[in-house]
Amino acid sequence: MLLIYITCVSGNLSIICLVRVEPSLHTPMYFFISTLAAIEMMFVSCIIPNLLANLIAAKDRISFIGCFTQLFATDSLGTAECYLLAVMAFDRNLAISSPLQYSSIMTQTLCIQLAVLPVIVGVVTLVIPFTFTAKLEFCGPNKVNHFFCDFAPLQSLACSDTFNSQILTSCGASFAIVLPFITTVGFYIHIIVIISKLNGIESKQKAFSTCSSHLTVAGLLYITASTVYVVPKGSNYDRFLSLIYAVITPLLNPFIYTFRNKDVKIALIKIRRLKLFQGSF
Repeated sequence: MLLIYITCVSGNLSIICLVRVEPSLHTPMYFFISTLAAIEMMFVSCIIPNLLANLIAAKDRISFIGCFTQLFATDSLGTAECYLLAVMAFDRNLAISSPLQYSSIMTQTLCIQLAVLPVIVGVVTLVIPFTFTAKLEFCGPNKVNHFFCDFAPLQSLACSDTFNSQILTSCGASFAIVLPFITTVGFYIHIIVIISKLNGIESKQKAFSTCSSHLTVAGLLYITASTVYVVPKGSNYDRFLSLIYAVITPLLNPFIYTFRNKDVKIALIKIRRLKLFQGSF
């Protein structure tokens, strides 16, 4: 688990640093990719360190405040990630549908606003279901049957009526996952229609390759998250999918963007050559 965490953090941190130092990656698309990497790095940092600490200390305890802090942090960041993927789909759609106006529309100010907006939405979406869940009565034994604190495992421990809390959680999950998912799908349907009208196989391949990495990441996240939060199947099944959603997806994303992205590969080669050149003096 420690190796997974180190790999995940170092991979996402490498993307952030690469986008920061390489001028050829100073574009809206890579700005959003680096923002996604930052969110994923914070997301796994809310889960794995506490899990590792409990494993090392041979205990499985977390305070009430600590548990609900973890709940709010992970779910708000998860919601922000879902909406950021929709923003990235909008960015790709605009770049392909309006290439001449793209640079004038996607200014630095707009990019920052579009990056901050998902975080605000993530926090606001969580406020009501979080408040209702925090007000539930817990009589004990309060043993969370999950890898981390989340709505469903906590609500199952309550000895008071959880109907309102569960309804609000389901509504929040639909708003957090289904809405950005539909938005992303809509943008990509439009992208596919535009690409199909392009002349030349090379133009079509270039357009598809630009979107393939983002589509892979979005598909993996939306499918696992919607299965866990929108249509839960059962505790063990949900725990397995939560592990994919919370750990495996952030771990794989840096590799997906690195190995399937030509611009990132070129930037990595340039940096390696520069280091070798500097090391020869």
